[in-house]
Amino acid sequence: MPSQAKTPWGTNRPIARGSPERRLSAHVRPQLKRFSKSRLPAGGACAVLVTVRSELLCGSARYSRASGKMAGAGMATLGSWVPRRRWGREAVFLGFYRGLSALLARKSERTPRWVPACRPKSSVSFLSRPDLPNLAYKKLKGKSPGIIFIPGYISNMNGTKALAIEEFCKSLGHAYIRFDYSGVGNSDGNLQECTVGKWRKDVLSIIDDLAEGPQILVGSSLGGWLMLHAAIARPQKVVALIGIATAVDGLVIQFNQLPVEVKKEIEVKGVWSMPSKYSEKGVYDIQYSFIKEAEHHCLLHSPIPVNCPIRLLHGMKDDIVPWHTSIQVADRVVSKDVDVILRKNSDHRMKEKSDIQLLVYTIDDLIDKLSTVVN
Repeated sequence: MPSQAKTPWGTNRPIARGSPERRLSAHVRPQLKRFSKSRLPAGGACAVLVTVRSELLCGSARYSRASGKMAGAGMATLGSWVPRRRWGREAVFLGFYRGLSALLARKSERTPRWVPACRPKSSVSFLSRPDLPNLAYKKLKGKSPGIIFIPGYISNMNGTKALAIEEFCKSLGHAYIRFDYSGVGNSDGNLQECTVGKWRKDVLSIIDDLAEGPQILVGSSLGGWLMLHAAIARPQKVVALIGIATAVDGLVIQFNQLPVEVKKEIEVKGVWSMPSKYSEKGVYDIQYSFIKEAEHHCLLHSPIPVNCPIRLLHGMKDDIVPWHTSIQVADRVVSKDVDVILRKNSDHRMKEKSDIQLLVYTIDDLIDKLSTVVN
């Protein structure tokens, strides 16, 4: 018998591919066809399918480009949509009141638990690259598809989301890589000399030199921009994408929205002190050269040639990257398998417990989908 050892995400009980428990999502998708047509809110790119979930559960909205419909969900659907490999059948068949209350009233051993704040430190490995800074990384060996986490602007590989995904991958036995950009964290390099183009090369180096087999890329903020570039450059190896507050063209758009006199002042100084509540100093000092170089990597001005499944998670209270950006990305990519999930009360970082649960369940759902396609 396989081991029943506990993990941070519940009992590590093997679940066979193709079993009823792994295929519960098949009961959910037909319900999405019930919705009626409506118009996207101002600023959106196209008509969408939306499932508005209860605030207690997720407070979210779901977008599916393939359906092109938008409406409020029925109560049964509210209880049934949530990815549920470890939440069980009650979420699907008991309806909203019985199903959701049952889930929230008890702490099932199958329900993911929060990642501990204190973790034992493990050694950092380094990827040596001729004529390029060495990259610090941590790699977990395991099954395919592997997962690669791509952090946000000046974020490192030790953030809440990066560590939570690692624990989840351990529980599933899947390969996982997290890393620091050049000039950030433990990696070599000078941050003042970094550009979007250089960080794009960092991501490709991780994919080419460290990752084995097909990969699911999880990009946070600016990392969501870079994951799209990686998918364009390595279509055979990147098999799915998950964006968290995806900041495609974000810095360039924000800069271009500044008054002309402010932009001229930044050009003269050579530095843009962009206000941010996420910085200890209250501002991010961004090199003017960084902004100008980033203009060469903008994607929203034309169709984005990415064909793999894409899931875009975004908080509607994001004051850094508007959630409409994820809608624009969904409209621009050529892939037809695109979902946007809007979290009503989440901010830019999406690092609360319910945000992390949504993230890891989304990863699990994509693993299931990819395995079904392969099999």
